[in-house]
Amino acid sequence: MRLRLPVRPSLVCQQAVELVTDYLEGALSRADRRRFEKHLGKCHGCTEYLAQMRVTIAITGRVTPDDLTDEMRTEFVELYRRWQRDRDAGESP
Repeated sequence: MRLRLPVRPSLVCQQAVELVTDYLEGALSRADRRRFEKHLGKCHGCTEYLAQMRVTIAITGRVTPDDLTDEMRTEFVELYRRWQRDRDAGESP
């Protein structure tokens, strides 16, 4: 007796989350897009995550430097400097 495994198993949430950007950019193959949308049809959590990503993209696309408070600017600069410092510390000479 020979076992048959599906060629394309259904997506699990972690895989779906990894595909969100490609989905929103229209970069998924037709088959992967169908699998992704099938998963969304059954998973409220991933559907909600996709909705949050769409809102985030819409909001961040409209933020201008004038929208930031001085405190926000300071925090962003510090976060960037910390990221750069951590990145540089991880590089080998």
